[in-house]
Amino acid sequence: MRRRPGISGLQTAAATRDQYRSLGENVAKIRTDLMMEQLSIFRSQLEEFARKHKNDIRKSPAFRAQFHSMCAKIGVDPLASNKGFWAELLGIGDFYYELGVQIVNVCLSTRPHNGGLIDLEELRGLLSKQRRSSRDPITDDDCLRAISKLKALGSGFEVFSVGNRKLVRSVPTELNKDHNQILEIAQARGYVTSEEVQVSLMWHSGRVIDTLETLMKEGLAMVDDGHPDGIRRFWFPCVGSTSGAVEAGSELSS
Repeated sequence: MRRRPGISGLQTAAATRDQYRSLGENVAKIRTDLMMEQLSIFRSQLEEFARKHKNDIRKSPAFRAQFHSMCAKIGVDPLASNKGFWAELLGIGDFYYELGVQIVNVCLSTRPHNGGLIDLEELRGLLSKQRRSSRDPITDDDCLRAISKLKALGSGFEVFSVGNRKLVRSVPTELNKDHNQILEIAQARGYVTSEEVQVSLMWHSGRVIDTLETLMKEGLAMVDDGHPDGIRRFWFPCVGSTSGAVEAGSELSS
């Protein structure tokens, strides 16, 4: 018959467990301290890298994107404070602050034509015309980073995808899935008809009319009743080029 462990055996087992627990805690602390030390070294190396390549980070969009990627991997946000180390070293906070102000100006100037929705690529094109005297080129990535900082102001700026395109929203309008689906259909020609939406999405007419009327009220769609076939068209400047947007871009760049 197998004998049960006595009090002495239980005490020994408990002491052994405590030793293992203490050892595990010590190992975890050593690993944590080592990781913190490595992160500190990485940050120091990143600062040295930034000093050495300051001009490249400012002037080269590709280099700037790689720099941001390196920062993200070790938990450093160069844009967290406009008065911090990175802002003083690189002036990078000023770069995105200036770009953010310009994005707001472009979105406000084009709002009468697109209802507060603008394609990211079109936005970058208008910004490039406005900044043509600047030696610092910009990319979509730069625009997205500047817009992410604008969101902190609670100003309604947001970037969302419609199909394979990114749209920038500068008004506090809440767009739901129905709105996005219609915008996606409109990408092909810049407009839709109610019949086209019904067939494509298999919606009943009431749902189509309600969604299109909401988009019209928000200024995102324009009605065209002048086509020879007599079919009403709903145009969406935010997903198609319009003369109004071009004219607004010309005014901004002049």
